[in-house]
Amino acid sequence: MGRPAASAFRLSRAKTLLCLLLTSAAAFGAEPRLEGLWKTIDDQTGLVRAIVRIQEVGGEYQGRLEKLFLQPGEEPNPRCEQCAGERHNKPVEGLLIVERMRREGEDYSGGEILDPESGAIYRCRMQLADNGRKLMVRGYLGISILGRTQTWLRAEP
Repeated sequence: MGRPAASAFRLSRAKTLLCLLLTSAAAFGAEPRLEGLWKTIDDQTGLVRAIVRIQEVGGEYQGRLEKLFLQPGEEPNPRCEQCAGERHNKPVEGLLIVERMRREGEDYSGGEILDPESGAIYRCRMQLADNGRKLMVRGYLGISILGRTQTWLRAEP
């Protein structure tokens, strides 16, 4: 009588092990994703300036300034004074700065990025690098060669 219960236990354990193996194989084979938290780095000081949360919304990607890292003497609650339209004088923290990005193969493009310090809006291209640990963000006017690239670093949750 003990044998049917023992074989059922072994079968259940084998199914559980198979599910775990399939799940972990899928996780290891998964490609890096754009969604998540990213640290922006100041070009001049090399210090972390902000955390941006990128999310997919309706098939497009957008990024919001989630947290600012201010230096001593900086305005404690900066506003987007140079921004136009509905963003004018809005708090920088919480501001939507990346909009309408769409995935095109390995790249993300077709959207815009806002520089909250100048209020300027640029066309944008993004590409994941270093197995998803870095994000190359290029803002430009007109054509891509008329711009600059920043490297954002994936922030740990």
